[in-house]
Parts: sequence; C-alpha cells; structure tokens
Amino acid sequence: MGVSVEIDLSESFKAYDVRGIVGATITAEAVEAIGAAFVDVLGLTGQDVLVGGDMRASSPEFCAAFARGAAYRGANPRMLGLISTDELYFAAGSLDCAGVVFTASHNPAAYNGIKMAKAGAVPVSSATGLFDIRDLAQNYLDEGLPVSTEAPEGNIAELDVLADYAAYLRSLVDLSGIRPLKVVVDAGNGMGGLTTPAVLGATLLPGLPLEIVEMYFELDGTFPNHPANPLEPENLRDLQAAVIEHGADIGLAFDGDADRCFVIDEKGDPVSPSAVTALVAVREIARAQASGEDTPVIIHNLITSRAVPEAVVAAGGRPVVTRVGHSFIKAVMAEEGAVFGGEHSAHYYFRDFYNADTGMLAAMHVLAALGQQETPLSDFAAEYEPYVSSGEINSEVEDKAGAVARVLAEFAGSPVEIGHMDGTTVAATDGSYWFNLRPSNTEPFLRYNGEAKDTNTMESIRNQVLSIVRSNA
Repeated sequence: MGVSVEIDLSESFKAYDVRGIVGATITAEAVEAIGAAFVDVLGLTGQDVLVGGDMRASSPEFCAAFARGAAYRGANPRMLGLISTDELYFAAGSLDCAGVVFTASHNPAAYNGIKMAKAGAVPVSSATGLFDIRDLAQNYLDEGLPVSTEAPEGNIAELDVLADYAAYLRSLVDLSGIRPLKVVVDAGNGMGGLTTPAVLGATLLPGLPLEIVEMYFELDGTFPNHPANPLEPENLRDLQAAVIEHGADIGLAFDGDADRCFVIDEKGDPVSPSAVTALVAVREIARAQASGEDTPVIIHNLITSRAVPEAVVAAGGRPVVTRVGHSFIKAVMAEEGAVFGGEHSAHYYFRDFYNADTGMLAAMHVLAALGQQETPLSDFAAEYEPYVSSGEINSEVEDKAGAVARVLAEFAGSPVEIGHMDGTTVAATDGSYWFNLRPSNTEPFLRYNGEAKDTNTMESIRNQVLSIVRSNA
C-alpha cells in the first residue's frame, strides 16, 4: 500500500479523537490503515463495524477507505452513509457494535477526523485504545498490511439508522402534547440539517406541534454561511436575528456534527449551557424518581455554574463534579449510574442514550419544558441562571504555573477555599464568587472562568485576576 505523502499519525491523533488536515495529516491511505488497526486492536474480526460520516467533501472517500481496511482484517463494515455523531452513538449502543464517524465537528472545511466508539457506545480515547490503534496503523502505513490469516475478508453492506434514531429519541421525550412553538433552527450547513427534519419534523414520523424555521439546512462541508461552531458568539448572530424577525419562541443552533446544541430565547439572548444543564437535570431527576430511584445522580463539570448542583440538590438529586472533557464525563456517568450529565461547552450526556452525548435530545427536553407551561423562555430560563458568568477568557501566558502562583499569593489573605481539580479554583467562603484557572494542554493559554452573585463582583474579580495573570505574560 503506497502513500503519496509521508504521514505521521501522531499529528492527527488527539486524546479523544482523530483530527487532521485532509491531504496533509490525514489521507485515504492513512484511513485504510486505521480501519485495519481498529479491527485488530479492538478484536473485531468476524464482527460488524459501523462506518458513517458527515457532510465534508472527504467523508465518503474516507468511509470507503476505512471499510476496505476493516474488511481486509476480517470485519464486516456496515455503511451508515451521512450521519451525525450522536447517530453513531445510537447505532453503536442499540446494535451493540463498534464503529466510527468521520467528522471534524466544528473545525474549518480543510479538516476531517474520526470519532470512535466501542460496542455499546463506549468511547475510544487515549486511555482505552486510541493510541494503540494509532501505533499499529502507523506500522501498517509504513510496512504495509499483513496478509489476514485469521478470517476471510469481511463483506461490506449498507445500513440506514436515521429512522430508528429519530423514533428512539421521540420515545424518550414526548412532545406531542405541548403547546404550539415556533422554533428557528440553525444547522450551520452541518448534520443538524439532516437530523432535525427526521426528529422534529414530519418527514419520517408523525408531525409535532412545532413550526420549524430552517436556517442553513443544506449539507455543505465548506460552511458557506458561518463556521459550524456555536460556542463562538459571532456564529449565533444570524440565529439571534432570525428568532426576533420571526417572533419565535426559541432558537436552536447545532455544531457541524450535531452532537452539541445551543439555545436562544425569544428575545434573541443565549441561554447558558449551565442553565440548560440545570433544566434538563431537574426533568431527568423527576423521571428517574418516578421510576423508583431515591437520589438520582447528575454529573457536571467543574466550570458549570454553581446553579447546577444547587438545582440538582433542590430537586432531590445528587450532584457529582468531574473534570472538563467528554471521556471523564462518560467514565463517571458509568461509574455512578448517573441519569444525566452536562458541560459548559453544551455537551449533554444521557444514561438512556448509552451515556453518550446528544444535542438533539437536550433540545427536545428544553422544548418539552417550554411547551408544558406558558412562560416565555427568557423568564423560564432565568430561574436556572441566578449568577453572573464571565464566560471563558484565554490569556496567552508562557509561564502558566507562575501566573497561577501570583494569583494565589494575591488571594492568600482572603476568606477563600482553594481547589485543584482541573486547574486551580478559588471560591469565596461566603459564596459570593468563584473562579477557575485552567492551563490548556495544547496551547500557551491559561483559561479563566468565573462567576459571581452580581455583575459588579464578577467584573471586579475578573479584572483583578486577569491583570495579575497578564502582568508578566
């Protein structure tokens, strides 16, 4: 197997997935080797392997290459075609098969990558075989694929899971009896343009009391309208304007592979992912309690609002805090038997969805909660946003540890508690504010997240800390 460019797979294999520049750090030849290594490392010879991709131009070629490599090593690739990332998780969970989706999520058009799952939608990360796949694939890329002696070459067949995915989500949240809602959805030319009509529309299932106003539903991996990254405020502006223009009740924005969802209220203002986490947590606690659970567990990461654990406790649940990152969340979800988990980045995880993240199911919970009462979303969501957040602010700092030490010295005489899970957290003992400084593992950034009971306190603490951090930057 010859290669046209020299590929070093360590450039594209990250801690949780694969992401690279098409033709430079990820090629069809490399993907074929990865497909073979995926089967060998996870012991999938003779088993079905799920293969799908997003709307990026390189995804079909990469899907075919991965299938060739997997079939060569004796697996039976099942080609899912165009899928969102949470469709892969659904398929891996419901069919109990390992699989991959080719996507680079919200990255620009030049990128593509791979998210992998074991049978049952268990994530494949650096701690659970991802780097073993990388190393074996590199060997196959450099030395050529060995002749398979364990089993005959597998067969490749097509499999469509969209209808089953939509029906399963509908079975988890009943939207049929809510009041009519006008919903603007910005798919960002990503996979939400395929999944939204299937789940919320009437293309595959009976219609719901939802009027969907579609924005950028054309599947286009060049992202002609705006980057498919709703975490950046400028990428929400079209949706915010459209919500106001159409007099909509709510706006939803999906990222490129549609595993994250962001919410806009009727005034065009973002509803924080922490508020969404709290809202969904309360609903999932009630549902679990109705099924006989005494104290359902909810997972949240370190830098979600303190409103999340407060809402969980008030609803009779038990909050468990974890580090930032989906592999940590999913691991703790499984360990704790948690019913739901949420992150500040708008990843939402559900026990009933194989502990995996799905933006669509979170959106359905918000629609159900909104549609079961008459209050506008801005008032309804405000119940879950009692604090003022700084948002995440990056400072380019070479000596990150030194910057953190200077901040701690400044607050040494203050009535605060210091925590060291995932960076450094300083929290006022009277509950008036907290902030976290978290170094990036891949960039020269120190990330600041903070929250306070009022705007003046939030801004004062934020300005004080950032001044210290950047004083010797």
